[in-house]
Amino acid sequence: MPTLFAEGSPTTDLSRDDLRAALFSTLEKLGSRRKVLALPPDFTRVNSMAGPLTCLIHDYFNDRLTDVMPALGTHAPMADEQIERMFPALPRSLIREHDWRKDVVTIGEVPADFVRQATEGIWIRPWPAQLNRLIWEGGHDLVLSIGQVVPHEVIGMANYNKNVFIGTGGSEGINESHFIGAAYGMERMMGRADTPLRRILNYAQDHFCNNLPLVYVLTVIGSRNDGSLAVRGLYIGSDVDCFLKASELSVKVNFTVLDEAPKKIVVYLDPEEFPSTWLGNKSIYRTRMAIADGGELIVLAPGVKTFGEDPQIDALIRKYGYAGTPRVMQFVRETEDLPKNLSAAAHLIHGSSEGRFRITYCPGHLSREEIESVGFAYGDLDSMLRRYAPRARRDGWATLPDGERIFFIGNPALGLWAQRDRLG
Repeated sequence: MPTLFAEGSPTTDLSRDDLRAALFSTLEKLGSRRKVLALPPDFTRVNSMAGPLTCLIHDYFNDRLTDVMPALGTHAPMADEQIERMFPALPRSLIREHDWRKDVVTIGEVPADFVRQATEGIWIRPWPAQLNRLIWEGGHDLVLSIGQVVPHEVIGMANYNKNVFIGTGGSEGINESHFIGAAYGMERMMGRADTPLRRILNYAQDHFCNNLPLVYVLTVIGSRNDGSLAVRGLYIGSDVDCFLKASELSVKVNFTVLDEAPKKIVVYLDPEEFPSTWLGNKSIYRTRMAIADGGELIVLAPGVKTFGEDPQIDALIRKYGYAGTPRVMQFVRETEDLPKNLSAAAHLIHGSSEGRFRITYCPGHLSREEIESVGFAYGDLDSMLRRYAPRARRDGWATLPDGERIFFIGNPALGLWAQRDRLG
């Protein structure tokens, strides 16, 4: 099936009415469907417009939309207030919870030879393609995967079949995929549509999912001049073409290339969106290619109250800390628990500056002792909020009254920042 709908540019600004018209006309092309499953992201992607799109899908299908499963991956289940905010017009009875440790089925294995070639020898085992049982065994005649294409640390560009194989996948596939990305090196991947892990997922989709009625609804989100968010692109289809179109636009919209490497970057984490360092460390890996050697990243994190969203992963982060690639790889080789939780190992790599710059975390609910125990410097949140006034600040360069020059980012989930010389 070719791309069914494609519209977007760096200046496009699609309204809710535009989205409704585009979505409804495209669904009309698919013909009659009797049992539909929607796979939106969870609340950590609340800015993706997937919530309103899922509500529009319900408007179109009504009781033929039988199941809505947020693609949690390893994240904590959505709270009732998050569901209400993200899906306000959706009946609560439609929500299904994904359990990445238990409720999955392996539908095939990507061969070891292909994995070895795709990863340049970093991973040499078959990769298990896993899905939630409801997707594979639910008897749906349409599965709509909804979400935002944006630079991503594990796979280069988020969404497309990542939303399926990782967002609704199992522990083995998620662990190995995250570790593959971390070991390969996120600086080699972020902002790129063709990466080792993407090739593996594309193989899985092409070889194992031919009978699965998958259609992707992909957005590209950018900022207006006043800082509000606009839908810059909408792409709907069932093959890689719609993803590549969305990725091409996302690089133009979401990738900020700086001529100068900031010596100090200040990032604000919205408390509703970032309750953990597992999520909040986007502030680190989305800016790691931008910040100057010997510089400082200040993370204003009023909602951060834990490290991992999963208790087991939280314990591993507390035990090993953000120690950098060489140490984490050593832990993977020499310990018993970390090799069984490779997504945690990958996260520890992603959350490190690799000794190149200082990370000062200013959490709302973690103590100095907790922050310093995982390898970060601690900053007092109240004094930092007074100094940097994030609510009143626009993204970009700013000079404070005392002459300090900073680069400010109001939401690291919306993009990727890099200094030109680091792009290679």
